[in-house]
Order: sequence, then C-alpha cells, then structure tokens
Amino acid sequence: MRSHLLNETTADLYRRTVTEGVERVAAKIATTERPHTGISVDELAPVIDAIDLDKPLEDPAAVLDELEEVYLRDAVYFHHPRYLGHLNCPVVIPAVLGEAILSAVNSSLDTWDQSIGGTLIERRLIDWTARRIGLGEGADGVFTSGGSQSNFHALLLARDEACRLVMKRALNEGRELSKAEVLPKLRIFSSEASHFSVKKSAAMLGLGYEAVVSVPVDRNRRMDTSVLALELEECEREGLFPMAVVATAGTTDFGSIDPLHEIARLAGQHSAWMHVDAAYGCGLLISPTRRHLLDGIERADSVTVDYHKSFFQPVSSSAVLVRDRDTLGHATYHADYLNPRRMAEERIPNQVDKSIQTTRRFDALKLWMTLRVMGADGLGSLFDEVVSLAAEGWDIIDADARFEVVVKPQISTLVFRYVPEGDVRADLVDEANLHARKALFASGEAVVAGTKVDGRQYLKFTLLNPQTTTADIAAVLDLLAAHAEQFLGESLALHR
Repeated sequence: MRSHLLNETTADLYRRTVTEGVERVAAKIATTERPHTGISVDELAPVIDAIDLDKPLEDPAAVLDELEEVYLRDAVYFHHPRYLGHLNCPVVIPAVLGEAILSAVNSSLDTWDQSIGGTLIERRLIDWTARRIGLGEGADGVFTSGGSQSNFHALLLARDEACRLVMKRALNEGRELSKAEVLPKLRIFSSEASHFSVKKSAAMLGLGYEAVVSVPVDRNRRMDTSVLALELEECEREGLFPMAVVATAGTTDFGSIDPLHEIARLAGQHSAWMHVDAAYGCGLLISPTRRHLLDGIERADSVTVDYHKSFFQPVSSSAVLVRDRDTLGHATYHADYLNPRRMAEERIPNQVDKSIQTTRRFDALKLWMTLRVMGADGLGSLFDEVVSLAAEGWDIIDADARFEVVVKPQISTLVFRYVPEGDVRADLVDEANLHARKALFASGEAVVAGTKVDGRQYLKFTLLNPQTTTADIAAVLDLLAAHAEQFLGESLALHR
C-alpha cells in the first residue's frame, strides 16, 4: 500500500495518474452539451449505494471509469452558458493549476513551520485585498472556507468588541457589568435581504436569532436607512446595545448594494461595528469600470469577500478582513504544542493566531496564480462582462409580456416571474413558476434558481459566466414559459 503514497519513489505514478484524471475531465468539459443530465435522486442513489467500499478496484483507471458513472456524467457543470442558477462561477485555469499544486504539496496554513512561503503569500494577498477595499495601514485578515464563515468570524469580533466597549463604559460610570450581563442586550442590524448566515451566526454566538433586527428594504431592495436610524435609536432607548450593522454589497437574491456611506455614518453615530458582506459584490473591487459601486466600503470595520464567486476561483476561497488588526485578537488562543505565546514575541507569523480554523488549506495559492497570470484588470473585466450582460437581460425580460422583473440589477442577478394572460389565481401562478423551474432542471437543458418575493414565487438568473449570451437568456425564457404554460393548461383543464 505504500506505493500509493506521494513521495520521491512514486512521482512518476503521480504524474501518470493525475494526467489521466485531467484528461478525463478535460474531455468531459469539451463535450458537455447541457449543464447536467437531468438525472433524479431516485435514479442515482441506488447506483452509489450498491458500491461496496470495502472492495477496492485497485486500478485508478477502473476507478475513473466508475467515477464517470457516479459523478462526472451527471455533475452540474457551472462552465456551461445555460447554468444560471446559484452563485457558482466557471473557474479560471490558473486557479485550477494552483488547486492541483496546493493539494499535492498539502501545506497547512495554521503555523509557519507547516507553511513556509504559503503563510507569506496569504498575508500578501490579504494586504492586497485590504488596499483594494481601502481599509488603511492597520488592516489585516485571514482566508476562510466561505462567506458564512467570514460573516461568523466578523460578528464574533464585533460581539467581543462590543462587550469590551460596553463594560469599559460602565466601569467609567462607576459600575461593573459582566460579559454574561451584556450578551443578552446586544443587537445586530441587517436588511431583510441579507444573507441567512447573519442570523445563523447570531445563534451560534449565543445571542439567539432574536438578536438580529431585520431592517426593511426600499424598492431597489437596498436597506432602508431611514428605518435603520429609527431602529438604532429605539434600541438605545430600550437600554440595549447596537453591536453591529451588517451592510450587504451584493445580496444573494437581487445583487443589491446597501447605501454604504449612510450605514457607516449611522453605525459610527451609535458606536456599532460596521460589517460589509461583499461575498458576491467583491468582484467590483477589481472592475476596471464599476469600482465606484462599492464606494463607502472603505469605512467598514470588517469585510467579507468570496473569491470563489466573482473572482472565478474554485471553491473554497474566501476571506474576512478587518480595519484594525488588533481586533483579530478576540479569536486568538495560544496552544503550547502549536503556537505558544513566545512565537508571537519572536514575530513568527502563525496564521492560526487570527483564524477560527486550525488546519487550513492553502486556498490563497489559487488567487495568487490567477493574479500572476491574468492580472487584476483581466480578471475584473470578466466580472464586468456579466454585469453588462445582466443589464441587457433586464431589457429582454422587461420587454417580454410573459414575464415581470422585480428590479434593475446593480450587479448580475435578475429576479422575475412568469405571468399568464387573463385572470389566474395567484397561488396557481406561484405553482406554475415553481413547476417551470423544476421541469427545466429535470430536462437538463438549463438551470435557474428560485426565490420568494413578498410571499410570491419567483425565478432567478444568477449570471456569472462571461460565455452566456443574450441568446441563451432568451432561449431559457422560452423554455420556462413553455413549462409554465403547459402546467397551467393542465391545471385549468382539471378544474373545469
């Protein structure tokens, strides 16, 4: 079995095996005609369940043959121009090269003695991103597994910073407050269109879902800052403490960007931490033409970025950045076997000092390779393309009498729904839209997402592929309309 370990004696086997795997995937990508095959859970599950994991096939080629049947054939391929579903992007080749390298070397980015070179590359990319945001010389951060973890990390820092400030203020007033007394009084403010990870983070941080105040949005699906101002004032009148305001720069459903400058002003006025969830909109940081859409992000105390969305990186590749590097100390723990305190005193750079994770992949290498091959402008121009495509897509849907579209996109998401002619019950229209999405997915011809707006069922195009064209958008609209019309025809016939 030692023959399968990657070392100096097996380098040739490694080269041959990985090359064969790459050839299989390359051939699959080159011949993929649909985003996926349309296979159902009931069809595929028995095939996978029948495999005896205690009886290995031994030959890598045989395993790849089997993998074709259980994964490669039926996988959802995000590179296909008619994948318009979730926030999944096609990936750039330099990043895939980085993925291959980091997996083989297998550095762990928790301590310097496990990741020489890797630690410094990650830190350089954090500094580069912080400069793009404009956080200032005191900024820092760390790579994470994704936007949810980045948001959680930021809110953990915000929680402990709020506790520190409230307890210090109380002490100055001649009274003592314990952390246990402060925690139930902390409140987080985010828009009703913000990511679910904000509420989930509040629960995991011991604050409870009820600690999150959901602020309404305006007609452009951006946080209504006039309501935010009232909610912050009400919070303080009730003797509660505004812990953080979470602004979203690219909401999952609408791609809307909250009014960052006004939110920063209000957060500062109430001594609340300002976090910007830019998991989706971070691609604007490198846009040659649209960076201004993120004006105000430089005033944040912390920022979430997901390179595996609008930087076209493979999952996972995310980061959380903070204005004041000292606040990262709220998550620091020194273990004698790993990162004893003396290492910090000796200025040995251990990334675990500022990370929630311990063992951590060298995901930063993918972005490093991408920037060194393509450059920031080259990468940013790809995101510009999909933002421009979304604007054209809005014109197409808005002019199509079969559909209604919710709001003009700020980034690259379009939310719309099929609306039949005549007087049709609203719940039946909801069912028709839901059916259209499911039927389209089952056909394998295209993938779209769905959501609810004001309680009604809507469809969603998430455009992250520069290869997608307006012809693709028009074709998918026709397919959706046909499925919805068939459903309504059959449903109305049953009720006659």
